[in-house]
Amino acid sequence: MQDAATLENWQHSHVFDEGNPLAERNTRWVVWLTATMMVAEITGGWIFNSMALLADGWHMSSHALALGLSVLAYAAARRFAQDPRFAFGTWKIEILGGYTSAIFLVAVAGLMVYQSVERLLAPTPIHYNQAIAIAVLGLVVNLVCAWLLKDGHAHHHHHGGHAHHDQHDQHDQHDHHHDLNLRAAYLHVLADAATSLFAIVALFGGKLWGAAWLDPVMGIVGAALVSIWAYGLLRDTSRVLIDAEMDRPVVAEIREVVAELPVAADIADLHVWRVGQDSYACILSLAVNAPLEPDAVRQALSIHEELVHVTVEINRRPSARMLAA
Repeated sequence: MQDAATLENWQHSHVFDEGNPLAERNTRWVVWLTATMMVAEITGGWIFNSMALLADGWHMSSHALALGLSVLAYAAARRFAQDPRFAFGTWKIEILGGYTSAIFLVAVAGLMVYQSVERLLAPTPIHYNQAIAIAVLGLVVNLVCAWLLKDGHAHHHHHGGHAHHDQHDQHDQHDHHHDLNLRAAYLHVLADAATSLFAIVALFGGKLWGAAWLDPVMGIVGAALVSIWAYGLLRDTSRVLIDAEMDRPVVAEIREVVAELPVAADIADLHVWRVGQDSYACILSLAVNAPLEPDAVRQALSIHEELVHVTVEINRRPSARMLAA
């Protein structure tokens, strides 16, 4: 019985991220609002012959799909949180959702460029008043959606009173990661708002000054903006998915802790990767000349609360006497 109790003390949960229930609920609302507005803009774009409005509607259709994917990612991460097949939890399902959304953004940008160039080469008359009314409604809906999703970005961090408290505060300021799945949804909504705004500008320009070419040109400008956002999201989510984060500040902090150990130790091997929104796992292998307990190293690393899963290996160097023998 005593051995069983000791074993339970060593075992721990592999749920490293508490999820984001507020973001999940708000994203679900945004999906419905976006889908409704998508139908209105595509219908209005076809009827009133506005390329900018039609591009915004098709843009919204892919966003409705991508936002739905974000909701599914939250749900899947929550459903499989206790599934033993996931060695380090299910948080990366949300990151995979964000990465896939970024690919949707790239596809949307390509579609917008294609349709805009086509309309630029073969212009057709536009029903400006009706198209402007729908574009303005679309912008309002997008701003409401952006407000809903921005609300889910709130995070709270609590650090104990330790000598490294200031270092933690600096870490939070420079290495604070928002929910990347939520960020993907937020960027989709911002992209919708931007294309709606461009459509309004283009339609007013065409109506007031007869500059019908503004409509497809604004579609191209919107595509360029979406491409920039998509690149940033692809870069950040892919780094997490392929564990390319050994340049994070927490890695330097681990090296500082090792340098301050009471026993001289050299890092033989170090692996750090993210398992939660602001949570990291670490495998550390040390080479030492004197006895050093792994628990002592883990205790020293515990000042960095973002390290939630730490494995330490101690390799004792052979003494001169052992080498002579």
